[in-house]
Amino acid sequence: MSRELSAEANALWQAYIAAHPECATAELPTIEAFGDSASVADSLLHLVMHGPKRATASLVKEYAEEAEPLPRIGGHWIVCDGAGQPRIILRTTELRIGDFDSVDAAFAWDEGENDRTLEGWRESHGRYWQRTRAARGELFDPASEIVFERFRVVWPPVFAD
Repeated sequence: MSRELSAEANALWQAYIAAHPECATAELPTIEAFGDSASVADSLLHLVMHGPKRATASLVKEYAEEAEPLPRIGGHWIVCDGAGQPRIILRTTELRIGDFDSVDAAFAWDEGENDRTLEGWRESHGRYWQRTRAARGELFDPASEIVFERFRVVWPPVFAD
């Protein structure tokens, strides 16, 4: 996660601002990719650009580790593909912090991954956080705080909601 805009990200942001001057005073967007690998980033980005993904979940701890602020409603973020190229701009529409067991079927559906069921969400996200926390020498604790975030695609227009 970063707030430093590359030339490509800045061009995407400036095109958005030109079309939406009401956002000209907005805080610079974060720059992110989904997941922990290029293939996961590309797969999840595809679900956003061409499919049903309109939500995501991250551990609060990950924001602290990256020295990044938590997302805020109305905030923008630029999502990069697995090669690090900025592709789309998202805007956060809803946030909630809870633990692993607090996720509900509606959120799992909106996240748009796998079979979109609550059971599928718990299985895939539990496996993901076990893997990513293990890479940091830690165990995933289901009691950890999780940011449950819903968003909409705002740029480019071909993908916008």
